[in-house]
Formats: sequence, C-alpha cells, structure tokens
Amino acid sequence: MSTTFAPLKNDTFLRALLRQPTDYTPLWLMRQAGRYLPEYRATRAKAGSFMGLATNPDYATEVTLQPLDRYALDAAILFSDILTVPDAMGLGLSFAEGEGPRFAHPLRDEQAVRALQAPDLSKLQYVFDAVTQIRRELDGRVPLIGFSGSPWTLACYMVEGGGSDDFRTVKTMLYDRPDLMHHILSVNAASVAAYLNAQIDAGAQAVMIFDTWGGALADGVYQAFSLHYMREVIRQLKREHDGVKIPCIVFTKGGGLWLEEIADSGADAVGLDWTVNLGKARARVGDKVALQGNLDPNVLFSKPEQIRAEVERTLASFGKPAAGSGHVFNLGHGISQFTPPESVTALVEAVHQISRDMRSR
Repeated sequence: MSTTFAPLKNDTFLRALLRQPTDYTPLWLMRQAGRYLPEYRATRAKAGSFMGLATNPDYATEVTLQPLDRYALDAAILFSDILTVPDAMGLGLSFAEGEGPRFAHPLRDEQAVRALQAPDLSKLQYVFDAVTQIRRELDGRVPLIGFSGSPWTLACYMVEGGGSDDFRTVKTMLYDRPDLMHHILSVNAASVAAYLNAQIDAGAQAVMIFDTWGGALADGVYQAFSLHYMREVIRQLKREHDGVKIPCIVFTKGGGLWLEEIADSGADAVGLDWTVNLGKARARVGDKVALQGNLDPNVLFSKPEQIRAEVERTLASFGKPAAGSGHVFNLGHGISQFTPPESVTALVEAVHQISRDMRSR
C-alpha cells in the first residue's frame, strides 16, 4: 500500500494545535463517525457487528469519511476502538448488541497480571491499514487523527472486564496491590506508545490519548496512576514524521482540577470537558499548550439559535486567539448517538462564521 499522500489542503487544525495563527477556529467532534448518522448505521448493518466494522479497513475508511462528506469539519479521526490494544493482548474483546464491551479474560489475579505483555503489533495491522487507506482517500482534504486509550483507562476495562459504574475491582487492586497495577500500567504505556507510533508511520498526522476514566481517581492517585503513564507514552512518541511535526492531544475527562499538571505532560494540546471555563483555562496554561473543547454535547439537542448562542459563548470565553495560543473547537465529550444530524450542521456553521468574525474585529 502506497504511503505517498496528497499535500494537505486544510491545515487549520494542525496550526491551531501548534499555536500558530489561523483564519478561524477549527472544529472536529469526538465520536463524529458514529450512531447519530444514518449512513453510519447503514454501514454498521452491512458489517454485521461493531468489531466487523472496526477490523475491516474498507468499512473503517467508509465511516471515517462519512461525517466529512456531510459537514465542513477540519479533521478526520480514525474509526476504531480504544480497546483494540488489550484485545491484541489476548483478553478476548466482544461487544454484545445493546451492551458495552466485555473481556473474556480480565486481569483478576497475580498470575494473569504478571503474564501480561505488550501485543504483537501485527495483530493490529488492520488498524494501520485503515489509517493508510483513510489518509489516501482523504486526498489532503483535512488531517487525520490517530488515537489510543490512556494506560489507566485501558487498565479499567482490563481489570473490570468491561465498563463499570464504581471501578470497585480496579481500584481495589490499585490500593491493595499497587505493584500489580503499576505492572499493568507500565505494559500499557509501552504498548500505547508503540501503537500510536505505528499509526504515525501509517499516516496519522496528529494523535490523541483518551483518558476517559482519569477523573474517577483521587487527587494524588491520578498523578501516580494516570498522568505519570501518559507522560511515559508522550516521552516515547515520535514527534515528527518525514520532517513534519506530529502534535499530541491529551484529554482527561474530569481532569480540570489538574490542568496545569496535564499541560506539563509534554503534549501539544489539552482537551477539556464542559465543566471547565475556557478563558480561565487559557490563563492557567499560558502559552504552554493549545486547548481543545469544550461544548456540552447536550447543547446539540437544543434549537439552532441556542446552539449558535452557546458556540458564541464558548468562543468568547476562550477569547481572540493571539500569538502562542491555539484553540480547537470540540465537544466536552463524545457526541450522543441521539443527536439530530442537522444540529451538527448548525454547530459547524456557527463555529466557522463566528470565529472568523471575531478575528476580523
């Protein structure tokens, strides 16, 4: 498969991440390729299952491009799942209809934890093939984001065996046997770094680390068991490919309390959920990192004029970009599957128009 790609026609997203001037505020959405789009649901039905979709590069390419064909978004994000890495470690991932992910072999005892090893990346070749295929079919329209779950977030699923309301099993291991938890996180950090670097080699132009469950940790525990291992990932990341800088975004849902520490992680940008005031966050990080976020996803259930008003409020909160600052507009978490597709049209148009107007004042 050729890895010679068309030149980039719209680099606004990458420029914002690198805190360079942009004509407007770029926009993409977490889970932008997903169940809220009827065309996604049709492709998923063809694939037969979520994993059938995620493991087939043709289908993964198709659904990655669907939101870009419908909306003037400024970046594509690889269609995949954060749990592909533990699946490749042999934990036996499955998705039952109407339920979340399940692992057949969760890490529940010392023997299982000590046996854990970084996966053979050839088991994830379908992801890298999808990255290259998507990048080729984008034809330089917008940049492609690769991603992974954070070491801690992956560990939550690996120990719990699936999703959890209270993280009782994984936190019991963390407090009772921190040595075992550190072993899991160390293996995960090496695995995530190798996985993201392989995505970069395959064509990803930016990478994002999703620390979905970092906010479930106590202060002090977060730094030792989540942030430390994201720093390890970032330390091992390729920051350039073919002479081009590859920006890295870190997003801890519920992590606003630790913004300054996350901004010191070595990442180029920090994602924020909707509980954080963007203007205050900008003042707190200075010119250290760009910021991404942070509209409440539920705003998209309101009327177009209300969506526009909330966009204006969010952009005004960040303020007019200046030298050394950068803002990528996004939701504070993933888009809901129940979102009306026309609400996203209103959102994209409002972000682009209002942010252009702000720069011209």
